[in-house]
This record gives sequence, structure tokens and C-alpha cells, in this order.
Amino acid sequence: MRNIKTIDAVLVSDYIGGNEKALEILIQKHQQRVFSFIMSKVLDKEIANDIFQDTFIKVIKTLKKGAYNEEGKFLPWIMRISHNLIIDHFRKSNRMPTFQNTDEFDIFSVISDDVLNVEKQMIKEQICEDLRELIEELPQDQKEVLLMRMYKDMSFKEISECTNVSINTALGRMRYALINLRKLIEVHKLNLVN
Repeated sequence: MRNIKTIDAVLVSDYIGGNEKALEILIQKHQQRVFSFIMSKVLDKEIANDIFQDTFIKVIKTLKKGAYNEEGKFLPWIMRISHNLIIDHFRKSNRMPTFQNTDEFDIFSVISDDVLNVEKQMIKEQICEDLRELIEELPQDQKEVLLMRMYKDMSFKEISECTNVSINTALGRMRYALINLRKLIEVHKLNLVN
């Protein structure tokens, strides 16, 4: 095991020193293990391929920046990166807020399918972008709580500690953020129709 770590450390050092082939060897050496780990969590080959690629893009960026400091622990480091990207994937797909509007129009109904075709993927991206713009229109205290809760997956206890307010205040801000977001969606929807 020590020998494997030493070889990895040498390859990392060689790559940082400008030897592109060293990275290729590292990827080939660990790709099966990393991909199998990702696949075991997401159970979808396309998503697993995306996360696998994102993992190594992050590895390359970190190495090129000179920010790698996991001497002798290259594989556990890659696994941690892929694990974090898997968590990000599930947060994005499962934590998307949904709002039921009164006139039977649900803006998020187009993103409820498990498998999205290209058109639906484009619609989803546009909706996410529109939602981000609407969130920017919220008062700062409401926006802050909403982002922490929905996108950072923080508990209300963590939010209250971060923002130095009571849990009830954090809950109230979240409630008002959702109410105001619904209003903004209605206003923007009416503007699109007119």
C-alpha cells in the first residue's frame, strides 16, 4: 500500500512539473475504482460519467493551481471530491423548491421527470436561471435564509447561528421569502402573458 501511495505522489509531482502523461497514468490507474464508486451511488451511467468527468476536472484545476496538499493520499482525496460532487448532484435534483400556483400552472412541473430530454433540460436550465433572478429581487434577509436552506441544505438551527437571529426569526424569513417568491412568479408570469 505504501508503494502505491509513493507512486501516486511521484505521478502527482511529475504532473505538477509539466508532465501531462503522469496525469493520464493516474486517471487510468484509478478510473475503475472511482467510476464504480460513483455508479454505486447514482445508479445512472450518464450521470456517473458526468460526475466522473467533473471529478477529474476538479482534480486538474486543483493540481494546476498548486492547491493540492494531500501528500500520499491521492486516491482518498479523489474519492472525497467525487463524494462531494455526488452530494451536490442529489441536492440539485432533490432540493429544488416547488410552488403550486392557484390557476393550475405549476412552473416546476417541467422538471419533475427523472430522465430529461434535451428540450426539457434546456427548459429546466432556463427555469433555474429565472428562479435565481427572482431570488435576487427578495429582501436581503429573506434571500439569505432561502439560499442557505434550499441551496446549502442548512438546518434552521444552523441558519439562526449563521445570521445571529432566533430560529423563529429564521423560519419567519423563510416563510416570507416563499410568499414573496410566489408573488414575484405571478407578477413575472403576468408580464410574460401581456
